[in-house]
Amino acid sequence: MLNTDNYKERSKIAEKEKIAQAINVDFNQAFFDARGYLAFGSASMKDSALAQEKKIKRSAKKFEKITTTDDDEKFLDNVNEFTSFYFEDTLPLVISNYKVGNRQEIAKMANEQVTSKVTTFQKQMQDYIQDLDHSLDSHFQKLITMQSYIQLIFLLFVLIVMVILLVIMMYMFRQLGQPLARLSIAANEMASGKEVSISLETKREDEIGLLSKSFQQMVEKVQEKEQDLLAHNEELIAQQDELQAQQAELQNAMQTLNENSEKLKNRNKLVNQLSGNIDLQYLLDSSVVNMCKIIQADKGIIALAEEPAYASFGISPSGANQFLQNMKDSLCEQLRITKRPYSFKRKLDVSEKGYHEGDFYGYDLYLPVLSSDEDLIAVMIFTRYGSPFEESQMEEFLALSNSVGVSLDKISLFQKSEKDRKQNQDILNTLQEGVQLIDKNGRTLQINDHLQELLECEDYVLLGMSWEEWIEFVKEKVKEKQIVLFLENALHSNSELDTFIYTLESSQKVIKVYSKKLYHDGVKIGTVLVHRDITKEYEVDQMKSEFVSTVSHELRTPLSSILGFTELMINRELKPERQKKYLTTIWNESKRLTALINDFLDVQRMEAGKQTYEKKYFNLLPMLSKVIEAQQVSTKLHQIILEPCSPPPFILGDREKMEQVFTNLINNAVKYSPDGGMIKVKLTYIDQQVKVEIIDHGLGIPEEAMNKLFTKFYRVDNSDRRKIGGTGLGLSIVQEIVKNHDGEISVQSTLGSGSTFTVLLPAALSKEMDMEQNDMRESTEGYHILLIEDDKSLAELIKHELVENGFQVIYHNNGADGLQSLHKTIPDAIVLDILLEDDEFDGWRIMQEIKQSSRLQHIPIIISTALDEKEKGISLGAMAYLVKPYQPSQLSKTIMQTLLKVGKEGQILVPQEEHAEG
Repeated sequence: MLNTDNYKERSKIAEKEKIAQAINVDFNQAFFDARGYLAFGSASMKDSALAQEKKIKRSAKKFEKITTTDDDEKFLDNVNEFTSFYFEDTLPLVISNYKVGNRQEIAKMANEQVTSKVTTFQKQMQDYIQDLDHSLDSHFQKLITMQSYIQLIFLLFVLIVMVILLVIMMYMFRQLGQPLARLSIAANEMASGKEVSISLETKREDEIGLLSKSFQQMVEKVQEKEQDLLAHNEELIAQQDELQAQQAELQNAMQTLNENSEKLKNRNKLVNQLSGNIDLQYLLDSSVVNMCKIIQADKGIIALAEEPAYASFGISPSGANQFLQNMKDSLCEQLRITKRPYSFKRKLDVSEKGYHEGDFYGYDLYLPVLSSDEDLIAVMIFTRYGSPFEESQMEEFLALSNSVGVSLDKISLFQKSEKDRKQNQDILNTLQEGVQLIDKNGRTLQINDHLQELLECEDYVLLGMSWEEWIEFVKEKVKEKQIVLFLENALHSNSELDTFIYTLESSQKVIKVYSKKLYHDGVKIGTVLVHRDITKEYEVDQMKSEFVSTVSHELRTPLSSILGFTELMINRELKPERQKKYLTTIWNESKRLTALINDFLDVQRMEAGKQTYEKKYFNLLPMLSKVIEAQQVSTKLHQIILEPCSPPPFILGDREKMEQVFTNLINNAVKYSPDGGMIKVKLTYIDQQVKVEIIDHGLGIPEEAMNKLFTKFYRVDNSDRRKIGGTGLGLSIVQEIVKNHDGEISVQSTLGSGSTFTVLLPAALSKEMDMEQNDMRESTEGYHILLIEDDKSLAELIKHELVENGFQVIYHNNGADGLQSLHKTIPDAIVLDILLEDDEFDGWRIMQEIKQSSRLQHIPIIISTALDEKEKGISLGAMAYLVKPYQPSQLSKTIMQTLLKVGKEGQILVPQEEHAEG
């Protein structure tokens, strides 16, 4: 009865374990199919995963019928609860997210709840199955123990019976003697297991008779019991054999379960390492190691198809290099074409057999690793010794290789995005503006190097800074506290563009910041702040404002004098001496005004790159003497001394421009020495250069102004200099002219002790100088000049100047008459205005007509115009280009120099019909 109960109980436990194993297998199949669907998008895997729900529920109903313990009920509740969670709540949501491509939400669900619940449920399943195994083992041990007790009891029973019989026999032997001998023999035979057959005197009525009867009955009973015990023992042995067979079967099932569990563990480890890492080499290493464990390979290698990256397991470096060098062979090419795995058998090489002798075989498995575009991106090869790779496992192997391909695709995308990110950062770092990207909450997401330089902060300390930290940082750095309001508006307002100018406390840099909203698909994702250093522009704007004020004063002063004295001369009768004095003043102020306007024009030409120079070899000494003489006349407080050098300092340059340079420098020395004193102009030679020093003992220059001294519009901000006046253009023009003569200008100064300006110019010591030493006042009788000028007053002035210098002048006030006169008389030179009242024949048109005529194209043309386009005039054939206003004597001198070069060409023509001429 005990054995039967034990057997029934053990059968129930085995049935429970069988159903639990089935449920576990179905869940694992569902997990595997769901992951396969997410990895490869296979609809069949999705259907298979969903189909496991019905199998699990059927198994749960079977299990419910045989539940007997609280643990069984708990297990059943766990199964039902997890079935509802996984198949009703989680899996449909995952499938819908996958269909819309929301992989981030899937990853988030996996990380937050699904993975942990799956792991917990699998552990509960394993624990319950192990408990059932322990319970089976316990019942088996209990059955063995019960059999041992039954045998022991039987032996004790036999022993007791034998003792009783022995006592009786001894008693009978003592009491009865021989009558009991046969009983003794019979008892011995019965004890030895022999079949007893005795004939006693059972008819006796005494104790012997009764004993004989009883003994006879006892023998019969004993024999009967013995038969029962033998039959029962045989049954127990059969049951023991059955139990041992079931135990072996359970051990095999447990071994299979452990192997499957180990495979799942390695597979999960592979999947986790593939999905949670972006390091390419780490991915390759973990892939080949885990794949070897999963497919039970002895060694393997994975190598990228287009990049020199690989990982191996159980392969020497030389073997790996050999494979990489021959990777393009037919075997790997077969993978590229078929995109299917394959395996083949080969005889092991000597190096693979170790100490074994004879022929042994290995099996190589070739697996393609495909990208999402079905391109071969890597090759995996694994080798197993002794046992082949089953054809039925190929799909499983291919699924694993596809998982590796998905991870390689992910790393490739990450590397590409990282490259793009670095490239974008490098582009930002090349910008001269500081760029700052903040999100909707004000956290700084991205900056460039220039922003760190502008704000004078350590490397990327701003990156990741919260809005509150950024505001505190700005408050410490910036003077203008209103910037906080600007930043708040930039972050929260909807205005597209806003600007603010602020100053840094430490460096005094002036920075302009503007904001721009950043949108993605119409949704605001942040704000871009661009910080631009406008310190120089700010200073220039200040200097320009100051310049406008200064220029208005500098222009009005000479104009007031000119207008005032002109009004006096018109409205009053003045003595000749006073008229001369007034005219002299008007002339001087006009020259001053002309010089001021010329400065403006020079700056404009220099900025536009249109300034031209007529360079010739000339001696600096006479030019400097002339400048010093002109400056000495205007001052009685100063003594200007010239210290010449030997030999005479010849240079190649534009005499007029160099005169402008030294006039400006010597005039500055006079102006900025208000108390008078000696001014020295010293010439020396140094390293094939002429060195000219202008030394004064005046106010000097502050140290902070030295690096801005040659900047346009800059004037030293000091009250004792403000009284002196000036536009702030002179030194910038001087520097530009010196540079264009391949020279250098520098200054040394001590505040309150004076300054020394040094000009270095290339010397022309051994060159034969092309100096015009001809007498410019030689006879000019017979030279005819054609003057075309629409301004009658200026034309009268020019005509008067030329006639006084001996020229014969033919004057026309429009281009048509001028061209007509050329048919009658060919002049020796033409003085031509560009901007004429006759729109049909302006100066440019007249030049083209002249240069296109073979009879007229040799006539030298001197342009006299207010239009500053010297390069165009020279390119069209002008010999000289004078920009109004200029001194009339300069025109006479230019015509004389030109005619001395080209000779006398004027002649009278007899009117005749011209053919095909300009």
